[in-house]
Amino acid sequence: MLTIFYSPHMTSVDNEARRASGHADVPLAAAGFELARALGRHYAGETLAAVFHSDLQRAAETARLAFAGRVLPLVGDARLREYDYGELTRSPLAEVVAEFPRRITEPFPGGESLLMVVQRVGACLREILLDYDGKTIALIGHRATRYALEYWCSERSLEEIVNTPWEWREIPIWRYELHAWQHEQRALTLPHAAPFEAPGRDAEAGDGWTERSAPGN
Repeated sequence: MLTIFYSPHMTSVDNEARRASGHADVPLAAAGFELARALGRHYAGETLAAVFHSDLQRAAETARLAFAGRVLPLVGDARLREYDYGELTRSPLAEVVAEFPRRITEPFPGGESLLMVVQRVGACLREILLDYDGKTIALIGHRATRYALEYWCSERSLEEIVNTPWEWREIPIWRYELHAWQHEQRALTLPHAAPFEAPGRDAEAGDGWTERSAPGN
């Protein structure tokens, strides 16, 4: 069994502007740097084997700051990115969120569907399971990353996941468990979608969270 602690990236400049970044590589805002350091203090008591994160800088920088001073591999992977919102990239957040229920299998124009996101995150998790089964990792990602974790680590449908209001937490950490057999079973029930074409892991050593705001995007 793989134990996963998930956190969204901390406050980005687009979080503050209430824009949906998608694959746009926007940086953390000043508040995000402080929140990332605070996040690390909440992880201080956890024994981790590695930290995985989206390769977008808002997630990578959150991971770097949160786990600074710890001897842990920080592994960036493009498959852990936010949705690709295509033509709606950096549009007002409310406009993009309103699209979610009908973008489960139908992609955003020029972008991705949730199904496509879940498939690429699932491919990443399958590789992590091979290397870290029986261990605990942290994963820093985006809203879509958590949607995918909810699919792979539970029996919930994509429709149920999308239509459940985002759970706000004072300490933005969620715990998941994933078994190899569970991953295989969930893969069998997932429809086919076009593969995600992007760089894979960036194994350099080392969407967003604001106080009472929308999650990472």
